Amino acid sequence: MIPQRQRLQNRITAARFTLPAVIVIAALLQTVAHLLYPSARLSSFLLSLLAITVSAYTLIVMNNSFALIRKRASVQTSNYILLISVCPLLLHHHYDNLAALSLLYALLFLFRSYQQKEGADNLFHAFTFLGIGSLFLPPLIGFLPLFWLGSYQFLSLSPRSFFASLLGFALPFWFVLGHLIWHDQLPLLSGYVAQWIPFQSSLNILQSWQIATLCYLLLLFLVSAIHCLITGFDDKLRTRAFLQYLITLTLCLFLAVLLYPQEATGWMTLICIPVSILSGHLFVLTHSRSSNLFFIFSAILWLALYFYNILHQ
Repeated sequence: MIPQRQRLQNRITAARFTLPAVIVIAALLQTVAHLLYPSARLSSFLLSLLAITVSAYTLIVMNNSFALIRKRASVQTSNYILLISVCPLLLHHHYDNLAALSLLYALLFLFRSYQQKEGADNLFHAFTFLGIGSLFLPPLIGFLPLFWLGSYQFLSLSPRSFFASLLGFALPFWFVLGHLIWHDQLPLLSGYVAQWIPFQSSLNILQSWQIATLCYLLLLFLVSAIHCLITGFDDKLRTRAFLQYLITLTLCLFLAVLLYPQEATGWMTLICIPVSILSGHLFVLTHSRSSNLFFIFSAILWLALYFYNILHQ
């Protein structure tokens, strides 16, 4: 049997310079993409880059706070950067990246509320960020019940925290409503509400690069989710609850692609968040020959997908 330390998967995931190397690789790939398809909206690119940078750092904080991978690893951040970089077009959708950042912070505060019966403040912040994300990606409002389900599963839902969550979610909309009234732009509200209606478009509107990317994310998710469910007994009860919730969240995000295909790019950006954590859990905590082969296969597939997206975006 090959010693664990000799497996490529474990050498890369445990290396100190993996994250800096990934950042350099991502920068080079984005430079190539920008040279081939220059963006006319520099502000959108910079906002996306800022949101992605904050999200990448927050993923490290999240893992260190909740031990989602049982190690102080940065592989989940490396995965996230690579998943975002595989679609150069994602860096020009600043609204989607801001929605992903909002979802990540909503998860951060939701996890902090674990077993806090009087944790109304954490749920208030969690639902406030969910509301902010819903402003950038309107159908995200449909994830309200899922976050209430999460707070119930984490034993933090009480009458007080429930009303705090309602207030938190409504807070961003109060500011927006005040802005619309002040500037006499209330008719814009009807257009926003119209985006809540599912099945506005057919799946036929999905482009080939979107389908290819979603299939890659789905493959990573399925393998990682199966690993989490099978080996869940190795994790602490709290960690197991968090990972199972991320699996449920990811399933709902893939379902959202079917219901709102016109927002497929936005859903892909959000899916990268939980998939980066779940795949990090898989790659860091497995040491078998089959997991090493899947790691190599997924890396080769990622590179092929990048070139495919470059040619078809």
